[in-house]
Amino acid sequence: MAVPGSLHLQITSASPSAFECRSDPDFFRSSPRPESAGYGRFGCRPGSAGRAVLSSGGLSSLIFRFPPNFVRQLSTKARRNCSNIGVAQVVAASWSNSNGPAPAPSASAASGGGAPSPAAALAGAAAAPAVPALDFVAGEEALAVDGIENGGVVSQDLGTLEASSFLSYDGSLTVHAGERLGRGIVTDAITTPVVNTSAYFFKKTAELIDFKEKRRASFEYGRYGNPTTVVAEEKISALEGAESTLIMASGMCASTVMLMALVPAGGHMVTTTDCYRKTRIFIETILPRMGITATVIDPADVEGLKSALEKNKVSLFFTESPTNPLFRCVDIKLVSDLCHSKGALVCIDGTFATPLNQKVLALGADLVLHSATKFIGGHNDVLAGCISGSLKLITEIRNLHHVLGGALNPNAAYLIIRGMKTLHLRVKQQNSTAQRMAEILEAHPKRVYYPGLPSHPEHQIAKKQMTGFGGVVSFEIDGDLMTTIKFVDALKIPYIAPSFGGCESIVDQPAIMSYWDLSQAERVSYGISDSLVRFSFGVEDLEDLKADVLQALEAI
Repeated sequence: MAVPGSLHLQITSASPSAFECRSDPDFFRSSPRPESAGYGRFGCRPGSAGRAVLSSGGLSSLIFRFPPNFVRQLSTKARRNCSNIGVAQVVAASWSNSNGPAPAPSASAASGGGAPSPAAALAGAAAAPAVPALDFVAGEEALAVDGIENGGVVSQDLGTLEASSFLSYDGSLTVHAGERLGRGIVTDAITTPVVNTSAYFFKKTAELIDFKEKRRASFEYGRYGNPTTVVAEEKISALEGAESTLIMASGMCASTVMLMALVPAGGHMVTTTDCYRKTRIFIETILPRMGITATVIDPADVEGLKSALEKNKVSLFFTESPTNPLFRCVDIKLVSDLCHSKGALVCIDGTFATPLNQKVLALGADLVLHSATKFIGGHNDVLAGCISGSLKLITEIRNLHHVLGGALNPNAAYLIIRGMKTLHLRVKQQNSTAQRMAEILEAHPKRVYYPGLPSHPEHQIAKKQMTGFGGVVSFEIDGDLMTTIKFVDALKIPYIAPSFGGCESIVDQPAIMSYWDLSQAERVSYGISDSLVRFSFGVEDLEDLKADVLQALEAI
């Protein structure tokens, strides 16, 4: 029943006097997609009790033009709710399977009584039986649209994305995974919309209870999930070949939550000497407060790993491969077999490798972690971290993440999605540039650290498990701290900054950037010499970068 003083429209067919419409080509494809293929975590489901049905299979979108007074008749809040996905889009999606003939004119029009009034037109349209009803009630607190839930997000199940059989290569997955084959946001937009909300509503308490008892899939609170974030997670899962991915506010957030979730209080873990310093600090200073101890081994020390597994009840082996900043590599298959034989999990931080150069899960590891701030985001404009693996393990980590927070902002998720669409192009260019520059640098500095060089101690391991060797090279200048500073300052193209993996080249001197608070002796104990330089090659032209590096070397 309409609210007194408000306009109540029961729309049941496309009345020519109400609006005009035109058909666009099918957004997905001409034939319905099999149910077994799945639409990702969120898709469309059959309606009930005559409700409108949103179907991805064979979706033919309609673009509607409403009369000038239509929107003005809606309440302010109704218009605001509509604007999130568009009134016309709601109607188009709900009527996508109802492209029948135009309704017959009303009796008054047939008798020559002139154009029918809107009420008469709607009454005449009601005779067309095949079109579901949409209720627009102006003046109420919200716009009620049958078949549209949670502001345009229609949820079905919480399964993971199954990549379509026609996406066979990583380059295609970086562009389309998690999006073209079904995302939880009803829209004809090519790009995934940013859903800026901190909470999601339920129409009735019964819906909330169904959600709590897992009979109904939905979002609830922003810290627990967001439609834009889900797309980023599914895109990463598709690249990694993972059942599930959890994306968080930073790479360190992903590392720390993973460690606390999977290593029990009083437990033991194994890590390696060369790794990101903040990860080492957390393992050495924070985990001991929970009674967690760690064995630290050289990345190539297989016997040390075997000894640690024999002497301790190891819960987790965690390292980077390649490591930061000396690019040591571990034999992922070998360490996974050794750890699994003793009941220990294996997590590899693959940030330097990227999901394109190294398939960690396929090599036997249980989990793969990335600082998505780096190559995955790729534009030096967003912070994020992600961890991928089996649904069981990711669920354990996700449960703790929901308690600790550290949720990724949906705007940041959008930037990750945007960045990933060019990931394969950027990484290909950066692999090529870094390999060539590493070869050139071997003739100049004292030492070059890059897994693509035969001189690298784990070159054979890298060749076995990587298809590309990454876009970052570390090397030592033939000189002291001040000579190295002179070289860095003579460079014209790269920025002096603490990150890597972006379109712009970045250079830093680890002794100053990350280890300046330590004495020289302490830095050396971590393998950080005063002459060490880490150079992240962007997507600039190779010849420009080559000329810049060579002129800086000549300047010293």
